[in-house]
Amino acid sequence: MSQYFTLFQLEPAFDIDAENLEQTYRALAARFHPDKFASASAFEQKQAVMMSSTINDAYRTLRNPIDRAAYLLKTLGIDADAPEHTSFAPDFLMQQMEWRETLMEARAESDLKTLENLNDEIRAEQEKLFCDLKQSFACQDYDTAAQQVRQGRFLDKLRNEISSAL
Repeated sequence: MSQYFTLFQLEPAFDIDAENLEQTYRALAARFHPDKFASASAFEQKQAVMMSSTINDAYRTLRNPIDRAAYLLKTLGIDADAPEHTSFAPDFLMQQMEWRETLMEARAESDLKTLENLNDEIRAEQEKLFCDLKQSFACQDYDTAAQQVRQGRFLDKLRNEISSAL
């Protein structure tokens, strides 16, 4: 199941070499680009398109820390994004509500400074979460890692909403 890690010749782990990922992606994307198979048989062209799609999906997944963590957990038989896993710690729920309220008010008032500050705060929270995820995987605490993935999904969504408002 760790097909994406194998494709990029990486050990299945949360903490990966981002530069190596990028270099391998460029090499694979160039090697299997569908244009290189323009004069090949229809079967080979289809294979190249499928391989190119898989390379792009794998790269997007492994490049994003939260997607990488969720994928890694799936390889271990844990679906962090399953609908039955929707509970959060009360303090995280309170923080979510505060951030949402700040975002709504800043949007309503077109307050770019507040939006930028909120974006910086969420980015810092994401960086802390990535460190926590690294620790959870290192300790093989996969239940905690799954909770952190769900928190990370919320933070990603909130940052996307802030970016849209900016």
